[in-house]
Amino acid sequence: MNLNSLKPAKGSIKQRKRVGRGEGSGHGGTSTRGHKGAKSRSGYKSKIGFEGGQMPLQRRVPKFGFTNPNRVEYKGINLDTLQELIDRKSLKEITPALLEENGLVQKKDLVKILGRGELKTGVKVTAHKFSASAQAAIDAAGGSTEAIS
Repeated sequence: MNLNSLKPAKGSIKQRKRVGRGEGSGHGGTSTRGHKGAKSRSGYKSKIGFEGGQMPLQRRVPKFGFTNPNRVEYKGINLDTLQELIDRKSLKEITPALLEENGLVQKKDLVKILGRGELKTGVKVTAHKFSASAQAAIDAAGGSTEAIS
C-alpha cells in the first residue's frame, strides 16, 4: 500500500451537484435557481401552507358551527342486537366487557343501550347509560339495569 494508491471506502463519497462554481461547470449564474422570485434568493424559507400567493386552503374553506370539546360520545347498542347476542351465547348478564369481546364496542367506548327491537329474556344489563324506552323494555322482560358512572 502506498500513499498514491489510497482511496476512500466504497460508498463513502456521494457525487453531488456543485452549484455556483462558474459558468464552465454548467451550474453557474443562477445556480439552478431560475430567475428572480423568493425561491431564487438566499434565506428563502416557505411558510407551512403557503401557496405562492394564492389564497391558502385553510383560509378558503368555510368556517362555521361549533364543536364542543367536552362532548361525551356514547356507542349505541339496540335491544335487538342484545337479543341476538343472548340467543347465540345464552347469557344471563351483559356488560361492556362482554360486548367488547363480541366485537360490538371497542375498549374505551362508553355504552348506551337504546330501545329498538324487543327483549324476550330477562337479563341483567350493565352499561354507562340507558334510554328510557330501553330501560322500560328490559324491566318489562324481567331483567334489571345497572348504570356505570
